[in-house]
Amino acid sequence: MDCNKYYIVRANRAGVFFGHIHERTGDEVTMTDVRRLWYWAGAASLSQMAVDGVSKPHDCKFTVTVPEMTILGVIEIIPCTDKAASCILGVMEWRA
Repeated sequence: MDCNKYYIVRANRAGVFFGHIHERTGDEVTMTDVRRLWYWAGAASLSQMAVDGVSKPHDCKFTVTVPEMTILGVIEIIPCTDKAASCILGVMEWRA
């Protein structure tokens, strides 16, 4: 995997994440510069989000960026286009 590329990673029980993949071992992935994608609007699926981004960025809930995180139980890894990564990076951090 290209460590400079952005990916969307879906885990069995932990949710959906966006960031760089630093290392992968089986269904365990360590990501850097990672955000949890808690709620999104303007994409019908994660596949569409990885290609197009989201069309309603103000309605999305993407968390703060964490420097590094290990995610267990990964069931899907989707590479993002440059367009999608730019769009996701542009979504304001959701804070309580």
